Amino acid sequence: MRILFSGRPAYGHLYPLLPLARAARDAGHRVTIATGPTFVPQVAEFGFDAREAGTSIGVAEAEAVQRHPDGPVVAVMATMFADILARRTLADLGPMLEVDRPDLVIYEMSDVGAAGAARRAGIPAVSVTIGRSMPAEARGFAAPSFDWIWGGDVPADPMLGDACLDLWPAGLADPVAAAVPTRFPLRPVPWSAPAPPWTSPGRPLVYLTLGTVSFSATDVLRAAVSGLARLPVRVVVAVGPGDPAVLGPVPANVQVFRFVPQGRVLAEADLVVHHGGSGTTLGAAAHGLPQLVLPQGADQFVNAAALAAQGSGLELTGDEVTPEVIAECARTLLGEPVHRATARTLAAQIAAMPPPAAVVADLAGYATR
Repeated sequence: MRILFSGRPAYGHLYPLLPLARAARDAGHRVTIATGPTFVPQVAEFGFDAREAGTSIGVAEAEAVQRHPDGPVVAVMATMFADILARRTLADLGPMLEVDRPDLVIYEMSDVGAAGAARRAGIPAVSVTIGRSMPAEARGFAAPSFDWIWGGDVPADPMLGDACLDLWPAGLADPVAAAVPTRFPLRPVPWSAPAPPWTSPGRPLVYLTLGTVSFSATDVLRAAVSGLARLPVRVVVAVGPGDPAVLGPVPANVQVFRFVPQGRVLAEADLVVHHGGSGTTLGAAAHGLPQLVLPQGADQFVNAAALAAQGSGLELTGDEVTPEVIAECARTLLGEPVHRATARTLAAQIAAMPPPAAVVADLAGYATR
């Protein structure tokens, strides 16, 4: 079977696709990965057939803001994802699909132009829930913007389409994804960029990150470092593509890196303090870890609320994000057993989800039905 994966050139968008792509390749299927030019070399280094398609979210955001300088956020987002990004992806993928004729297109949910290209080529497409679906109000506002992509037959969720690979366990279920007509549960498996060698500094260990897109939240990161350093713990900080020097001098019990092998760090950690990105949220949940979430944008607020409702995490926003409050919340999560118990429930749910290798076989049946 020939499978084309398509994703935006960003860690949180593209990397969730790679474990499934690797499983498909290992099963003998021909795998191609299409993404923006900045990530093509990385994908090629991982051993995949990498093709250039689409552009970055940053480029699309700049153009959308120019079109709507005073418009509501939902208008900017609809212009980005249903117009600029989608049209660029569709234009690049359309000829590629006609030549390669894959049996299946798998796209991360924001790369909906890939679904449009697949529909025009008569190829089945399946989305991957790299994040939460749009709130109902935003979905209703944006739906007409997606009409051209789906040829007038817009699915209930215009980004997830009629079939999806759902990474969310039952305790954090996205009800919109759960209602997609054809749904394949898929165990979230981490994929980390190559990182320098890392040795655990000891325990108790707190892992702190604001992900690879921090929304310029340097002050939040500094507050978290300051608060966590007051506790009798070791703190490992990953700043992503940013410069570690932006934090300035840090206390002796804090280590700062650009990237870390997140799976290894999570295996040693006792608490994760983070932004609420889906990759970190699901990675920490898979390891049964309590989480303190400091959401900064996108669907991070929804993820934080879901963790708090499930019982394995706490959420801080706005003026609550101070060193003192962060330290107190971390002390609570490290000391009280209830959060760890509910976190272990999530870990058990994730462990019971089908792994990528098992899902590949289901997808083969879907593509040839």
